[in-house]
Amino acid sequence: MRPAAAIVLEAFKEQRWKRNGTTGRKPSLSGCCNCETVFDYDAKCAQAAALEEQMASPGFWNDAARAREVVAQLKALRAVTKPLEDVVRTAADLPGMLELAEADEGFAAEVRGEIERLEQAVAELELKALLSGPHDACGAILSIHARDGGTDANDWAEMLLRMYTLWAQKHDYEVVLLERQDDAVAGIQSATIAIRGPWAYGYLKGETGIHRLVRISPFNAEGKRQTSFAAVDVSPEVSDEVEIEINWEKDVREETMRSGGAGGQHVNKTESAVRLVHIPTGLEVKCQNERSQHQNRAMARKMLLARLVRIEEEKREAEQAAKYKSRAKVGFGSQIRSYFLHPTQRIKDSRTGYVEYNFHQVLDGGLDGFLDAYLKWRVKGELAGSVSEDD
Repeated sequence: MRPAAAIVLEAFKEQRWKRNGTTGRKPSLSGCCNCETVFDYDAKCAQAAALEEQMASPGFWNDAARAREVVAQLKALRAVTKPLEDVVRTAADLPGMLELAEADEGFAAEVRGEIERLEQAVAELELKALLSGPHDACGAILSIHARDGGTDANDWAEMLLRMYTLWAQKHDYEVVLLERQDDAVAGIQSATIAIRGPWAYGYLKGETGIHRLVRISPFNAEGKRQTSFAAVDVSPEVSDEVEIEINWEKDVREETMRSGGAGGQHVNKTESAVRLVHIPTGLEVKCQNERSQHQNRAMARKMLLARLVRIEEEKREAEQAAKYKSRAKVGFGSQIRSYFLHPTQRIKDSRTGYVEYNFHQVLDGGLDGFLDAYLKWRVKGELAGSVSEDD
């Protein structure tokens, strides 16, 4: 079942509403699914009101970190409620607009344009409805590590860092560099960024895995074709209130060191960088871009919490996938996408089969097609394995 606006649009496409402004049987707006119910509209409005009340309380802004989290939560809620209100309001006006279009042929063109705009809005809302994970509304902590391929892999890792940064900027998300290890020749060995904005993690969580690049190497004097690999890991940026128990004294080993990078007043002069190792799982995180050891320790703890939350989420997803005959090849160690610059340009997702042929557009942040295809693929339950991939 679909929202009322989508039903009207479907009727228009079936030409019940003719171009000359006359109408046949009008589509019924009753009996359809209420999109307010799909998004739990009343609950989200109540949550937004509670957050606004918090923001109005005295001393709210004294705790900058907590205030930032509350503002982010409010933005995530408004990213759903405001477009939903617009769709419901416009859909309610459509019957009257159709009546006017019968008498005014010139107005009919405006109605068609309004329906097309409404279709796009409904499609975006339907996509948001796929973001149903417990942490999907959170920001994302995204790490990139160069893998096999030598200098080409380091260069490829830096290209991916640029791609995700540009994608985030196009969506008005905040990007904060948490850690970066440059390679001695070119590119990076690893980097970690925080992407903060409504639903950032929900959109990006499917990027976890191995990304493969095939091209003529700019670092090979003989101009040979080179295959390079980089690993991407995405975790939700959770608040300190998340229900993950960590014994910071017994379960976590802390190491301090001088920060790497270009230098500065504080960087490279004091042991401000912090590395944390979670002994039970072997997880390791590092933060070096804050100005003090205290700030780096706080951010590193947050990064470790995010990784542990991601592990718990993967366990939950694995339990849900157990009802299928075989598991999909997803995760930090699985190849999920190939990027070809030679012999032809194309980018293919090995899970969804989605393909783009404009390599540079995707590397300039044009990832939405892949992200949307992944969300729809997950909802359809296509967990029987990966789509075969051309070499």
